[in-house]
Amino acid sequence: MQAGSRQACLVSFGLYIGGSRFCFSLGRDGSGRHRHGQLKLDRHGSRAKSILTHLKHVQYRCWARITTYSLAPTTSLPHPSLPPFPSSETAAVNMAEQDRNGREAAAAESSVPLLEKKADGVLYVEGCPGCAVDRRKAANPGIPYGTFIYVWTVTLCTALPISSLFPFLYFMIRDLHVAKRTEDIGFYAGFVGASFMFGRCLTSTLWGIAADRIGRKPVVVFGILSVVIFNTLFGLSVTYWMAIATRFLLGALNGLLGPMKAYAIEVCRPEHEPLALSLVSTAWGIGLIIGPALGGYLALPAEKYPNIFSPDSLFGRFPYFLPCLCTSVFAAIVLISCIWMPETLHKHKVSDDGNQSVEALEAHLIDPKEEVGQSNSSNTKKSLFKNWPLMSSIIVYCVFSFHDMAYTEVFSLWAESDRKYGGLSLSSEDVGQTLAITGASLLVYQLFMYPSIIKVLGPIKSSQIAAVLCIPILFAYPYMTYLSGPGLSIVLNIASVIKNNLGPQNQRGAANGLAMTGMSFFKAIAPAGAGIVFSWAQKRQHAFFFPGDQMVFFLLNIIELLGLVLTFRPFLAVPEQYERN
Repeated sequence: MQAGSRQACLVSFGLYIGGSRFCFSLGRDGSGRHRHGQLKLDRHGSRAKSILTHLKHVQYRCWARITTYSLAPTTSLPHPSLPPFPSSETAAVNMAEQDRNGREAAAAESSVPLLEKKADGVLYVEGCPGCAVDRRKAANPGIPYGTFIYVWTVTLCTALPISSLFPFLYFMIRDLHVAKRTEDIGFYAGFVGASFMFGRCLTSTLWGIAADRIGRKPVVVFGILSVVIFNTLFGLSVTYWMAIATRFLLGALNGLLGPMKAYAIEVCRPEHEPLALSLVSTAWGIGLIIGPALGGYLALPAEKYPNIFSPDSLFGRFPYFLPCLCTSVFAAIVLISCIWMPETLHKHKVSDDGNQSVEALEAHLIDPKEEVGQSNSSNTKKSLFKNWPLMSSIIVYCVFSFHDMAYTEVFSLWAESDRKYGGLSLSSEDVGQTLAITGASLLVYQLFMYPSIIKVLGPIKSSQIAAVLCIPILFAYPYMTYLSGPGLSIVLNIASVIKNNLGPQNQRGAANGLAMTGMSFFKAIAPAGAGIVFSWAQKRQHAFFFPGDQMVFFLLNIIELLGLVLTFRPFLAVPEQYERN
């Protein structure tokens, strides 16, 4: 209160008045008179309005906890004159009507959750899982290691089925006998690699909407269950179309990555959000190490480990079932552990910024027709597509995503194809080892080296330099066919490590649904396109212009060059804070 003003004590509580629900205030002003009235705060909490009503002959009942308010220094308790008392006949009629309306309101009130006020002005709704998580975050300021384990393991479940495929895909297509000639293996392998991303492209937005409607946990549980079922069926594939169908359903029903990014932020306090998002990247990097190792070392077990697996055993008749089974068993363990995974979605309406202010919730209780914190989503969507800095960065991101996925597909096919077709004649074990070493180096680079490079060069400049250095490395790949033995292994690992670590890292962290959808689409067409081009290139070993696999790596460089050009102005419009010299 300001100096010289009347001292007023104001306490608010909920009442049924005439069958309606109101927030009333009970106060004592400077004149010593008691007042009953309705208190309503506007959305900004800048002023208070008190509508005073005399309640001597009105039946009322309390319905919620008492809450205290601290009025602004310039706010004082209004002191208008009281209305006249109603007559006894009018009061009797009013009380009868109020009893009837009160019973109806009591039934409706039983379904309304009680509110509990926090010291910082945030309201928690009892029975809401999101509020329960927020209450735990407020009570425990430390890092939530328990919930972070869910983020890490669920993300790993998403990465393993993708990364474990490529070391044995070439041999799987060969053993399914769908390719009439060896040169056609790459053609059919490309569609198997593309089916997963194509399914995810069709449903990624739908799974994001479902996670916002029914909760993160149901979507995560269903996604992990799809990994258990369809990844196992893929390992048991006996026909080409069975492999296509199971990979497509695995991608379409696996909506884990987007909801887990949201979940990682929601389970921790704001100061721990960078750590939460880094867990997603780290788990993905670990998947790039474990997945290729599983696919490379455990595929064809009867040929590699005849003392353990006989040709007549289950793993002998289904030579690519063992790596898929290991991934499915891990996913099943994670699925069981998700029983105790806390839900973070709020089951009630909250403000746009995710905070529940006292003013917004109580204004809604006073006037249920009042829309608090409502925004126009159509205007937001329109402005999204008109935001050229955002759209240009998404396009560049999609181009580099296309290049990365095509390179991953081509590398495994090229390394495992016969030397007479320009390949390296490596086994699935060799390719898996190379990809695992590459994944490990990429993880170390992202965690320890890339942040320092970003501080010196900035994200755009570092991406441009990396793209320039990748072009000569890709040109050198076809000439590795002249190497053999340990020299080939060393050079191949070094080239693969340098190529992946020089990728445009800043483009891999896009965090919006439009970028995710575009990335999924480009990653869906990249394996199919790469497989078709690879199969065509193997049929032109004696061509004059870039014979054989030289044409494949030449086209990869064209895509890399296109991405490099798009990182310059006037196409890429970036905020000035990212323009560092």
